[in-house]
Amino acid sequence: MAFQVDGSLAATCGLDGRGLVWDLRTGQCVMPLDGHLKKVLGIDFAPDGYRIATGSEDQKIMIWDLRKRQSVYTIPAHTNLISHVKFHDDYLTSASYDTTIKVWSHPGWAPLKTLTGHEQKVSCVDVSPDGQYVVSSSFDRTFKLWTSD
Repeated sequence: MAFQVDGSLAATCGLDGRGLVWDLRTGQCVMPLDGHLKKVLGIDFAPDGYRIATGSEDQKIMIWDLRKRQSVYTIPAHTNLISHVKFHDDYLTSASYDTTIKVWSHPGWAPLKTLTGHEQKVSCVDVSPDGQYVVSSSFDRTFKLWTSD
C-alpha cells in the first residue's frame, strides 16, 4: 500500500494481479490498475503525486499516469518476480527475487545501476529522504545499506 503525497489517495496492490487507487475522502475506488499478468506485490506513488509504479510476479514494472488514467510505460525489469518498488525524486528502485536491486531513471525509465550482493531473494527496498542511501533486506537474513557512489 502507498499514500499519495497529499494524503488524499491511497494505492493498493493484490494477488489478483491488479492495483487499485482509492479516494480516502469518499472511500471509493477511483482507478483500477489492470495490466499485469500475475500477482502485484509492490506499489508506490511518485513524488509528483500523479504517477504510480507497480511491480509484479510477471517480472515487469508498470508506470501509471493518474491524469491519463492508463499505463504509460512498461519496464521489463528483472529475471524473477518484483517484490517491492520505491520512488525517490530522481529515481525509482526495484527489489527482486533475482537477488538484485535495480535503480531506474525517471521519467525516462533507463536502467542506472544494478545493486548486487545479496545471496538470496530481495524482499524490500527503501530510499533515505535525501536520496543518498538505499537499504534492502533479503531472505539471506541480511540488510544492506547502499550509497550513491
